[in-house]
Amino acid sequence: MTQETLRSLVWLDYRLAVLFTVILPLILLVWAAVKQSEALQRLLIIYWRVASLLAITVYLLIGNLPIAFITGPSARVLIALGLWFWVDLNEEIEELKSSPLKLAFTSWRWAITTYCVLGTLASLPFLQCAFSSTTLATPFCQVWREPPLLFRDILHAGLKPGFLGFLGIVGLVIYVLYLGYFVLVRLGRQGRTAIDQ
Repeated sequence: MTQETLRSLVWLDYRLAVLFTVILPLILLVWAAVKQSEALQRLLIIYWRVASLLAITVYLLIGNLPIAFITGPSARVLIALGLWFWVDLNEEIEELKSSPLKLAFTSWRWAITTYCVLGTLASLPFLQCAFSSTTLATPFCQVWREPPLLFRDILHAGLKPGFLGFLGIVGLVIYVLYLGYFVLVRLGRQGRTAIDQ
């Protein structure tokens, strides 16, 4: 694969990520709030908590931190799991009467799950970028930084990449602590129910 083809695919992936992981779930959350669909609201709020790892990954990439090549695929796996994990929410959503909101939500849930699974598989060759500083410096790995650096230029023009990478590390530490608490404490107490999530 040529570098230009890879660059085109990377930019396509970022565009799809913005659509599937930011724009559509935000529209669905507002729509669910307007329609007062509590089950959909709860699942979408859980989604935003889980998907915050994608934002953390963007900041890690801005800082050129190799761990971003692990957090990116991990975020996709966690998103796919988080959307289907909750037994009580799945039952409530299944019992909702047919409506445009339910159809839109179900379509999005299947679409983002497919996107996350395919994206995880496609990102496997880039895991090597996380484990070798010489590989990290190659165009093969650096192409993944281009969209985050454009994001930085637009929203954080006055801030240095190292500082934004530090913010990514702080976010990752908080995320891992919360995930660890959930897995080690809350999951044992509640099981697969979304009560108090």
